[in-house]
Amino acid sequence: MKREDDFQKRRKHLANLSEKELEARFWELAEKIVDPLIELSQKNTTPSIERSVLLRMGFSSLESKAIVEGAIDRGLLGKGAGHLVYRLARDKKMDMREAGLKLADGEMWDDLLDIFKGGEK
Repeated sequence: MKREDDFQKRRKHLANLSEKELEARFWELAEKIVDPLIELSQKNTTPSIERSVLLRMGFSSLESKAIVEGAIDRGLLGKGAGHLVYRLARDKKMDMREAGLKLADGEMWDDLLDIFKGGEK
């Protein structure tokens, strides 16, 4: 079976566009394709992603695992594990490493829950 060459028919709506207009159209369509992926990544996370973030913040694999598990147990993973460490450190005027270690040791989770109870900023 031979495919019919319909290129000229399919490009009619683009034929009168300038190079600049074609490029703008390309980027418009590219954004439409990527928008759902961006939305998905902004609204969803996984324990693996959150552990990876914590590793990049300087926490060990075991520390990261403990923090992520603590966040899951308390329904806070959607806030982002790195964000949890940051907010605890900021709100309690602590070093970020110290805040993360406290969470990894099972401490200060109630403080963190209180921080997010009033609304996340």
